[in-house]
Amino acid sequence: MAKANKKQALGRGLSALLKDSSNLNSASDRNAGEIVGNIVEIELGHIQVNPYQPRTYFNEEALRELASSIRELGVIQPITVRKVGNTFQLVSGERRFRASKLVGKSTIPAYIRIANDQEMLEMALVENIQRKNLDPIEVALSYQRLIEEIQLTQEELSTRVGKKRSTVTNYLRLLKLDPILQTGMRDGFISMGHGRALINIENSDGQLAIYERILREQLSVRQTEKLVKILKEGSSSMSSSKKKALPSYIKDSLSEINSFLGQQVDITINSRGKGKISIPFHSKEDFERIKNLLK
Repeated sequence: MAKANKKQALGRGLSALLKDSSNLNSASDRNAGEIVGNIVEIELGHIQVNPYQPRTYFNEEALRELASSIRELGVIQPITVRKVGNTFQLVSGERRFRASKLVGKSTIPAYIRIANDQEMLEMALVENIQRKNLDPIEVALSYQRLIEEIQLTQEELSTRVGKKRSTVTNYLRLLKLDPILQTGMRDGFISMGHGRALINIENSDGQLAIYERILREQLSVRQTEKLVKILKEGSSSMSSSKKKALPSYIKDSLSEINSFLGQQVDITINSRGKGKISIPFHSKEDFERIKNLLK
């Protein structure tokens, strides 16, 4: 009973304690011991969104659904904030914060904790990564920010986010793709599997040529991997053969032709500039496929 009375007394005095405190960056700050770790109702107008929030898009339909739930049941899980001067900053719970404003709430339950700027960024990024509806590029960008701004190694990062180091590496490699491909992945036109296959093509023109073919022919990840392998093997054989002497107007177009046909074509040219293109095929079906492409 005494414990319950203490909580009630603390609750009645929290407002005064909050007003009498400034930033809460460590346990030694004024009133930190009495305030931190408590859940209190805070006016929505006194809360700022997290300036380190990596997420910029919030699904409007999902937000309206959450708002409807809050209208009926209230905010079941408190948001988390830190005290900064006379205001509060969100650590986590921006969707609940936005949804509460949508239904006209004036206050919201909030858990108060200590966090400095670096911890704010790290918590926001890690919380963002743990969401299930993020696209691969959003995850990769969050990993990159943790490495660059929090100065984590890939090994430390894998521990923080609970992922294998190889998984972290695979996401980060996606950022080497041409920006158009990254956008295509964010918009759902290609998957992370497609992106991982395309990383093996070093130049942007080659990546874009295959990307266009993926969209045009709706290639699976396995088909894309096979196509990339064909082009890589052809490129390797080209580098060790006399085809290095081909004029630039042919070399510049060769990757695009190979990508379009799905085969490694053979081009020869004589001293007078006349040449021949040979297109291999492996079956009747393969021949019909190539014939249809050339119509």
